[in-house]
Amino acid sequence: MRRLLFAVLLAAACSPSTAPGAPEDAAPLSGKTLDGKNVSLADYKGKVVLVDFWATWCDPCKDEIPELIKLQKALGPKGFVILGVSMDEDVKEVAPFAKAAKINYPVILNGGEQAPMGWIVPGLPTAYLIGKDGKAINRLFGSKSVKKLQIDVEAALK
Repeated sequence: MRRLLFAVLLAAACSPSTAPGAPEDAAPLSGKTLDGKNVSLADYKGKVVLVDFWATWCDPCKDEIPELIKLQKALGPKGFVILGVSMDEDVKEVAPFAKAAKINYPVILNGGEQAPMGWIVPGLPTAYLIGKDGKAINRLFGSKSVKKLQIDVEAALK
């Protein structure tokens, strides 16, 4: 009987609070951008947002940026925005890099590798696709297929 009770309690403790794959509200996110403005994820409610955590020293991150720029250019007019989050400790390196790369979306300066509260960033690049309702649709850890991402963004824009 004790074993049964233990098994039931263990199962209850380990059960997720939401159904697997159920969208959850994105954690709050805000900070100063490269041009010194304060920006918040909440500013983009009603849009589909890709929150992209990256750094200037991360080669896979740098490899994705030209494709992300194209995606922003193509889908921005339809209600999509990329919100970059630089995880560089030395924020002085970010602006020249962003200018040279011609980044066409806002970049928050996080000021280090510790993820903002409520966000899980196990490595770089890491990205979250956020729906118009502010819920996380997808988490992308590591290099991402921008073609697949575009399909997901287009579906979320409908």
